[in-house]
Amino acid sequence: MRISRDAWAMELAQVTARRSTCLRRSVGCVLLNARGHVLATGYNGVAAGMPHCNERELCGRVDCRDEECRGHPHACLGASAPSGTQLEACEAIHAECNACLQCRDVWALEACYVTVSPCVSCVKLLLNTSTQRVVFAEPYAHDAQAKELWTRAGRLWVPLNA
Repeated sequence: MRISRDAWAMELAQVTARRSTCLRRSVGCVLLNARGHVLATGYNGVAAGMPHCNERELCGRVDCRDEECRGHPHACLGASAPSGTQLEACEAIHAECNACLQCRDVWALEACYVTVSPCVSCVKLLLNTSTQRVVFAEPYAHDAQAKELWTRAGRLWVPLNA
């Protein structure tokens, strides 16, 4: 049986999230046009050329195979903070921002599929595109404020699993 466009695009977002370089949370985003064609994808992580927060380093012992001996020497100061807190300490660029940077024409966008609902900053970014629908799998910590801003602009806020 053929899956829905929403389910298909969300699965793409979930696969894209697996490219994340953030220790805190992996987020993926897929941007579609009105015909359902993929215009861009993005995931959260540090700026290009920077060392990834989730890169592991061996403890130094040649014979070590213990996961607990590995560390994350490039972890940013926000890496261990709970989701939605200490945002200024996190060095990751959000998935929605990275997807918009990859998009050739932000005025061709119709829908944004993201594994976690956009934060207020990403909602502001998406409001400056032609995106009409935000579809997400799980709510972010600041979901109420972001949803209010998005829907006040007359756009659709769609929890996929609701």
